[in-house]
Amino acid sequence: MTDTFSEEFDETKVLLADGDASGRLDAWLAARFAGEFSRSRMKSLIEDGHVSLNGKVVLVARQAIQPGDRIEIRLPEPENAVPRGEAIPLDILFEDEDLIVLVKPAGLVVHPGAGNWTGTLVNALIHHCGDSLSGIGGVRRPGIVHRLDKETSGVMVVAKSDLAHRGLSAQFADHGRTMKLERAYHAVIWGVPSPARGTIDAPLGRSADRVRRAVTTLSSPDARHAVTHYEVVHRYHEQGAGEALASSVHCRLETGRTHQIRVHMAHIGHPLLGDQDYGMGFQSKINRLPEPARQVVSRFKRQALHAFLLQFEHPRTGELMRFEAPLPADMAALVQALDA
Repeated sequence: MTDTFSEEFDETKVLLADGDASGRLDAWLAARFAGEFSRSRMKSLIEDGHVSLNGKVVLVARQAIQPGDRIEIRLPEPENAVPRGEAIPLDILFEDEDLIVLVKPAGLVVHPGAGNWTGTLVNALIHHCGDSLSGIGGVRRPGIVHRLDKETSGVMVVAKSDLAHRGLSAQFADHGRTMKLERAYHAVIWGVPSPARGTIDAPLGRSADRVRRAVTTLSSPDARHAVTHYEVVHRYHEQGAGEALASSVHCRLETGRTHQIRVHMAHIGHPLLGDQDYGMGFQSKINRLPEPARQVVSRFKRQALHAFLLQFEHPRTGELMRFEAPLPADMAALVQALDA
């Protein structure tokens, strides 16, 4: 199955156009889902980049369809009432009328939800942007087109206008296959993968507890295609026969699934240091580290993952935008201790 959607949505509807299919895509879909979705809702889903036709994202509601077309609809989770703004400091790299690029710190939740209705990045953006938010879908709110886990730090872009939201959504849905989107992460992992540069192609789905993700089979009902490219950039505490206790890797995403890098690295036997969900089985390795690395690693309680690079095309100007963020203080201290 050709994948075209970003990690923030989990429900997919797949349709095959029947023998008498014709006309506009939004009208045909509205008829198929009469009573569930209005035509205007379908139009919005298409224009926001949540619908693909034969494996390619469609952004024009009047797109014609024909018998045999394969249509995929990714449904965003229902949105709550617009959160209130909160004066939370932001590390801003760039901002204009359409978008804002910032560095999210570890510990900050991106979007309000169960247990996190305040103190999120969205609350901070509403306060910071104020009336400069021209509205996403008719509501003055920031357009979240991708997310980072609460305990993952790094560069993010957020839309401030409908135009930017549609354009950025399309780029993240494309995952850099035909567009200029690029994302790279710095991860500190246990051991060293072999080969030192490789690709992990393993579908992901929900695990038994429904909070974590797990590698699954393509036949699983909730399987999502997931591909991660990695490269070892540094080894720490070399042992005999070239073995190292830990290493730094750069990961580039071909897809963007929830917990993708964390699950994929654990799947190949090299979970992230500090990962409380997928790396607890490796805690005993801390005792093999020399001091002071042993103390620093034992106190590091988040996954050692930082989104250091983000590149995209500005949805209004077409300019190639590229941003990098150095490791935050806690990860910089971690790699310094490991490298001592």
